[in-house]
Amino acid sequence: GIRRDGKLDMETFQLLKRRAAEKKYGTEYMSADSKSILRTAARYKGTRYVFGGTSPKGFDCSGYVQYVFAQHGIRLSRTADTQAKEGVFVSRSKLRPGDLVFFTTYAPGASHNGIYAGNGKFWNATSHGVMLSDMNDSYWSSRYYTGRRILSGKGKK
Repeated sequence: GIRRDGKLDMETFQLLKRRAAEKKYGTEYMSADSKSILRTAARYKGTRYVFGGTSPKGFDCSGYVQYVFAQHGIRLSRTADTQAKEGVFVSRSKLRPGDLVFFTTYAPGASHNGIYAGNGKFWNATSHGVMLSDMNDSYWSSRYYTGRRILSGKGKK
């Protein structure tokens, strides 16, 4: 628990930070691991694209990301532009599997997103359905916008 001594030491600060994240994303976010997130993401390979889709009957990009994380008890907002404000910023060179990646496509700012799988690849829902794409190909590379880390890194690896 929190000590009631009136001092904000690092231990108390970390506890408050964790509680705030658990309140926002769900209590499972600390124990979710990137491998299980990526296994879930891969399970929907080939699922058709549906604008506004949020289920295995059809996904759009942010509906897919939201759905995958929800399978692990982690609540995310609904759209790419709002998901781009969640978690913490992570530079492209520091991306880890399970991080969210965002791209500028049809609208300024974050208008497309996916789940980083490592080695420059990411899972996303495109007009061709859910697939593993290469961030380094000319289309995605030129449209990269930002990365965000949702997973705490303290769960199982």
